Amino acid sequence: MGRGGGGGPQNPFPWDALTAFGLGVLKLAPDAFWRATPREMAAALDGVRGRSPAGAPLRKTELERLMARFPD
Repeated sequence: MGRGGGGGPQNPFPWDALTAFGLGVLKLAPDAFWRATPREMAAALDGVRGRSPAGAPLRKTELERLMARFPD
C-alpha cells in the first residue's frame, strides 16, 4: 500500500507544473506562491483559462442590486 493509503495507482502531485504556473505565468513572489492554497491556485488557473466557477459573469442589473443590498 502506498503512502496515500488508498492502495490504487498513485498520481504524484504536479509540483513542477504548479510552480511554473505560479511563478512564471502568475509572476507570484515565492512567499506568495507558497502561501497560496490549492483552491486559490485552482481559481487562478480557471481565470487564466477563461473559465468561471460561478458560470456567466454578473449582468449590470445584478451587480447594481448586490451593491445596493451590500453597500460598503
